[in-house]
Amino acid sequence: MNSSPPHIRDSKSNHLITLARWMSGDFSNYKQAFENPKDYAHIHVLFRPLPFEFFSGIGLYSEQVYDYDLWRPYRQGVHRLVDRGDEIYIENYSLKNALIYAGAARELSILKTITPDCIARRYHCSMIFKREGDRFIGAVESGNLCLIEKNGCQTYLDSYVEITQTTWVSLDRGLDVNTHEQVWGSTFGALRFEKREGFAHEVPNIL
Repeated sequence: MNSSPPHIRDSKSNHLITLARWMSGDFSNYKQAFENPKDYAHIHVLFRPLPFEFFSGIGLYSEQVYDYDLWRPYRQGVHRLVDRGDEIYIENYSLKNALIYAGAARELSILKTITPDCIARRYHCSMIFKREGDRFIGAVESGNLCLIEKNGCQTYLDSYVEITQTTWVSLDRGLDVNTHEQVWGSTFGALRFEKREGFAHEVPNIL
């Protein structure tokens, strides 16, 4: 049986591959943190492509880490990219026993230990991206139902992302489900990252 990825001929589907390749890398906000150390910590956002077989499609593993503690990520996830024609829908998954897989974005030997049995879907927390010129603009799906409890307060995620081939801009905020006031997240504006290393060549070639 041929297990090779199917060919995609629809030109809009190229956007999915382009987005996956642009997302795949080690992004750092070093410049922002250096210029404003009181307001911004030095953070890395890393996305590493998963094998085609994981989702029978395009998937990514992600970590967010402080530069001073690279092997202890404060956020980890798995993401499945779905082509919806005029938009790219990214399903988000959490990892069971996530710390077991810490460093998987840097070490492929760890990445290979992640299986579909290790993850659980985070419903209502998917991101929707659209191509706009030389960038993709994304936001969490509508409904205010991506719930996160912080400090005993129930919040919903408000997330905005802007991606180019070499940059990543994001603003995540947690808003109170009742008052809609900000409870957590940056109060100084978006985080601005530049790609330091790319992993685009690891994205399965399904074009």
